[in-house]
Amino acid sequence: MAKVFKGRPVVPGKATAKALVSHGGFNTLASYQKSLLFGDKTAKCSDQNNPDLYGQPMVGTALCLPQTIGSTTGGLVLFSATAMGRQPACLLFSEPIDSLAAAGAILSEVWTDASMPTVDSLGAEFLDYVQTGMTVTVDEDGTVTVE
Repeated sequence: MAKVFKGRPVVPGKATAKALVSHGGFNTLASYQKSLLFGDKTAKCSDQNNPDLYGQPMVGTALCLPQTIGSTTGGLVLFSATAMGRQPACLLFSEPIDSLAAAGAILSEVWTDASMPTVDSLGAEFLDYVQTGMTVTVDEDGTVTVE
């Protein structure tokens, strides 16, 4: 059964992808470090402190998370991953997006041809409901459908 959530579109767009869910903060630098430095084109999460994501390929997923944490390079890391074609299909935040992740998502939209719709403020219920492997569809208005 599908469940619908409404958030704020930070970078509007449409996407459908399999969910990859993190219940802890997403450390952008630690998660993408191996992919960006050593050429892992599937962008397997390299953050050993994130048991939900560690070792999971992030490319083309609906990355569902509460917020990003860690280094101030987070925005540049997201932009770099997008410029290299290693971005998730979309970024979905249960909480309001932080400024670094917002900068990375917006720069990716403006400076690359890649699409990475980004929606925040989906609420705690979103992160409680969505599970890795579920199909997630994002609409331009920030509506997110989970099946």
